[in-house]
Amino acid sequence: MRIRRPGKIRKGLWFLGREESCIYLLEGSKESMIVNGGLSYLVPDILQQFAEFDIDQSRIRKALILHAHFDHVGIIPFFKRRRPDVEIYASARGWEILRMPKAIATINEFSRKVAQSRGKEKVFAGYDLDWSDDIRGTAVSEGDRIDLGDLELRIIETPGHSSCAVSAYSPELKALFASDSGGIPYKDTINTPGNSNFTLYQQSLEKLKDLEVEYLCADHYGYVAGDEARRFIGDAIKYAGEFRAMMEELYQRVGDVDTAAEQMITDFHKENPDYIVIPEILEMVYRQMVRHIADAMGEGGRG
Repeated sequence: MRIRRPGKIRKGLWFLGREESCIYLLEGSKESMIVNGGLSYLVPDILQQFAEFDIDQSRIRKALILHAHFDHVGIIPFFKRRRPDVEIYASARGWEILRMPKAIATINEFSRKVAQSRGKEKVFAGYDLDWSDDIRGTAVSEGDRIDLGDLELRIIETPGHSSCAVSAYSPELKALFASDSGGIPYKDTINTPGNSNFTLYQQSLEKLKDLEVEYLCADHYGYVAGDEARRFIGDAIKYAGEFRAMMEELYQRVGDVDTAAEQMITDFHKENPDYIVIPEILEMVYRQMVRHIADAMGEGGRG
């Protein structure tokens, strides 16, 4: 079952934000924690939801960035500047990226472009949303545990969607926060974005498949519960295999990385014009994936 409306998932776990960009709040006995930084333009929605759901903001003392893409770090600058005592966690590679001037510029540029595409560009005039190198925090890695009292989050390194990606698992809630490393529950399918290295992406899915999951808390298009959550990673493995085979066939047929990526974005956007990632950005993603597939096939990636 796929739930795309923000609200309480169960005791100790909330879905905040919007359908296209999801933020999760864990409420432990000791303190609360935000998981995923989402898109910048969510800030007014989050503040309204704090009030609507009667969430005690003073208990939020931690936030976890699952990877450093622009649509997963957006609310962090506002909340960190508003509450400097909040501890921000990300992988060591994530912090490395988030201190690069070029990465910071890209985060801010893409955040504004997507906000504009959604008619939300005015949010930037009312809030301090831009990322800069004043945001610092703690590095986490494989096997680390973040203690919230009666809840904990276990960190699992899951590269492939990005080089810096981690997932988090709460054994008490049986909740998996795999970000895009676990697949995106878009419409009635699962998108499998192995952006940086599709082979590592597939290996990361295999790493997650044996976890006991009742809630698959995705970063885009809501969370998945019950039977579908229990089989979600297995289904994502299947979809990833099919998507890889499609890219291999397409690249072999057209013989050029750029041509293959252009065809993929044309076909996808025609069927999914409302997808959260705008075509300009998605074409770069597809080009990167096809180039990896071409290299893995020993073709060298012409184009």
